[in-house]
Amino acid sequence: MGTMRLGAVILTMGTRPAELRDLLRSVAEQQGDPIDVVVVGNGIKASQLPGLEQVRTLDLPENLGIPGGRNRGFDLLRALPPEQRPEAVLVLDDDGKLDGPEAAERIRAAFEADPRLGIVSFRICDPVSGEVQRRHVPRVRVGDPNRSSKVTTFLGGASAIRTAVIDQVGGLPDDWFYCHEETDQAWRALDAGWSIEYRADLTLLHPKAAPSRHATYAYNVARNRVWLARRNLPGVLIPAYLGVWAALTFARTRNRDSLRVWLRGFAAGWRTPCGPRRPMSWSTVWRMTRLGRPPVI
Repeated sequence: MGTMRLGAVILTMGTRPAELRDLLRSVAEQQGDPIDVVVVGNGIKASQLPGLEQVRTLDLPENLGIPGGRNRGFDLLRALPPEQRPEAVLVLDDDGKLDGPEAAERIRAAFEADPRLGIVSFRICDPVSGEVQRRHVPRVRVGDPNRSSKVTTFLGGASAIRTAVIDQVGGLPDDWFYCHEETDQAWRALDAGWSIEYRADLTLLHPKAAPSRHATYAYNVARNRVWLARRNLPGVLIPAYLGVWAALTFARTRNRDSLRVWLRGFAAGWRTPCGPRRPMSWSTVWRMTRLGRPPVI
């Protein structure tokens, strides 16, 4: 068996050139065969950024959001000739950096050891404090962030996905712009029989940041969660899932303005088209439950 070919999709808006160069350096230093990198300029000309001469670039004339931009990168790599087409794709935030040169070989080993492993989620660690934020461990019961496990979702900017998964279940939902797009893809992958692993031995160094730094966070997190449920859950579970999240949001949110924005997004999720509805099977619901995350929490 030959060495598994790896690609990488890095989305950028050109605002972190030094961090992007550090990330590219960490990818280039990986052991094993070179990784075929595409840097996608989301509304900018990535082809004109300094230091990108050794990688592929893709210029998007407008900002398509995180899922739309990453999907265009997937499309470019998947369209390569068969002898160049990556068998798995790393998806990396442009202000992150792979911790050490062994990550690529560990990813190859993980995928080669389990032919039904579809997605690998990395541990995200702040490079200064060493902290791993709770929200970056995709388990309800986080426990030790240095413990690997099977999970039901993954971290979009610190992951690797088998190309066959994208071929079978599709990419990220293009029009979601930001929030929950990885969970939508994860649920479709689980329903198709793939597994997802959180691997603590694969670390992306990434500065600690709050998701609320994005201007559209409160609106998108509500709208897209409704879309997620409407697209993927059996009908009887939709009100249970959304009811739990609504209750948690009301209990946790102290800022009334943020809550109003969240409510507008929640309403928009019901009023607007969510895309094709393909409810998961009850066997997938049971599988997620056994993994500790039934699709009502």
